[in-house]
Amino acid sequence: MNAIPRQEPADLNDPGLRARAVAAARGDAPFDMLITGGRLLDSVTGLIRKADIGIVGALIASVHASESRTDAVEIIDATGAIVTPGLIDTHMHVESSMVTPAEYASAVLPRGVTTVVWDPHEFGNVHGLDGMRWAIEAARSLPLRMILLAPSCVPSAPGLELAGADFDASVVVEMLRSSAVGGVAEVMNMRGVIDGDPRMSAIVNAGLASGKLVCGHARGLESTDLNAFMAAGVTSDHELTSGADLLSKLAAGLTIELRGSHDHLLKEFVDVLNGLGHLPATVTLCTDDVFPDELYESGGLDDVIRRLVRYGMKPEWALRAATFNAAQRLKRSDLGLVAAGRRADLVLFEDLTEFRARLVISGGRIVTRDGSIEAAIQPLDTAPLVNSVKLPPLAESDFRIPAKGERVRVATIDRPRFTQWGEAETEVRDGFVVPPAGSTMIAVAHRHGKADGVPRIGFLTGWGEWRGAFCTTVSHDSHNLTVFGGNTRDMALAANAVIAAGGGMAVAKDGGIEAILPLPLSGLVTDAPLKDTASAFADIRKAMDKIVKWKPPYLVFKACFGATLACNVGPHQTDRGIADVVTGTVLESPVLEAL
Repeated sequence: MNAIPRQEPADLNDPGLRARAVAAARGDAPFDMLITGGRLLDSVTGLIRKADIGIVGALIASVHASESRTDAVEIIDATGAIVTPGLIDTHMHVESSMVTPAEYASAVLPRGVTTVVWDPHEFGNVHGLDGMRWAIEAARSLPLRMILLAPSCVPSAPGLELAGADFDASVVVEMLRSSAVGGVAEVMNMRGVIDGDPRMSAIVNAGLASGKLVCGHARGLESTDLNAFMAAGVTSDHELTSGADLLSKLAAGLTIELRGSHDHLLKEFVDVLNGLGHLPATVTLCTDDVFPDELYESGGLDDVIRRLVRYGMKPEWALRAATFNAAQRLKRSDLGLVAAGRRADLVLFEDLTEFRARLVISGGRIVTRDGSIEAAIQPLDTAPLVNSVKLPPLAESDFRIPAKGERVRVATIDRPRFTQWGEAETEVRDGFVVPPAGSTMIAVAHRHGKADGVPRIGFLTGWGEWRGAFCTTVSHDSHNLTVFGGNTRDMALAANAVIAAGGGMAVAKDGGIEAILPLPLSGLVTDAPLKDTASAFADIRKAMDKIVKWKPPYLVFKACFGATLACNVGPHQTDRGIADVVTGTVLESPVLEAL
């Protein structure tokens, strides 16, 4: 992979720039920009004080007493505002918002987010290195700083599923050579790392050899498993399951990427941190996955901060986690602090409750003002991302499981999210298995053209009573065509609507399509405006509410997108069958025996 030249952070060390900044700091030359009248939130001490800030180029030249300087090419009146560093999202996936990087940048920059750490493993799983190249090129010219990571798990569970590509250590090494790539993305194949699997060991070691970050996904790990995972070289986690888990991971020494996508846990996390009496330096914040309607209505990392404060966290703590702590994690000493010699990434917030950004400065340039983008955002041609769904139309019979005899014993996948194996007895009618009472069918069809596209069928329990079907090509992390349903007619209907759209989501009920969201780019995103995408996704949500009665926090709409994540402990349906990462086995058909 060809390296994309990046100026940062070395650009601040240009001798001419430093000389100009020194002269301006002394008072022998004017600032390019001077922010006056605001109150500065010091992200180290947490104290708020009056201060003016002088900027030269991309560099903060001076933080000095209010009203002591007036010499500047441009003066920004920050009266009534609180000045903070730009917000840093330490772990996210643009693709989860189902819009292009340019559209994502347009959504979060006006809210004060100036840096994101993007793991584009969704594009990687669909398009391989071509997807990574496209992501790097798409990010390069945006005013939103995007630090990309090299996907470590394409696919997430080799041998148990097939994606559109296969990234072994040699591919990861190639990606890490790019200066645009800041490290190895979340290592999700936990079992492979812990057991010393040669493939995963080589991938982690490639990250260590590069001197860049090696990021983790340590869901459910504790004791010897957690130690082994960390001893291998993994240094972070965002997959927290409880307050006790947070405390355990902090004590273990992991950097925490406290994520906003699991709101039901945030209050508990805040209580744990408040109980400590201080914010550990290893706590950062991230969004991980933000759906388009949530992004449009509530924002990105700013929304996470807002909720944390609402749940009882001091705003100074939330902002420190999202700025200084994040910058330290990224080894970016130029970010995360409003101080002379640092990068001029600044936000003028109206208050510390709603966190509405009046002005956002990135690299010394005003990029947004009062919610409106002022910097040029140039979208990249999306032609390389089309035609990724390589499947013919499916028949209703493709969603039936043939069997002999009159009754069979079948394996079931019990419980959403935290799955476990189960069994049930059911009848065979007209040569096909009748779904066990109370079960929901799940079908996964390989859609990348690397193998047959015959749907593999499983039975879910604990997923409620389905009165229709849902199909999606957003299905972590291999993003094969995945269909859930209570009857084969609606499953076939939803699947064919998505195939015809070139990817996306569809809800079917009573033989008709209730809602559809086309995602023709990689089967993951669209180049439509965020507002339109958010509206269409909201329609999908509403239609799904008619299909199944949700039971939070685990039986929720979001569970549909992670039901095929085979790297997680427990049985998961994939395009190869029912996979179990613990045993390394795949059950092609759920039929165990004829009775």
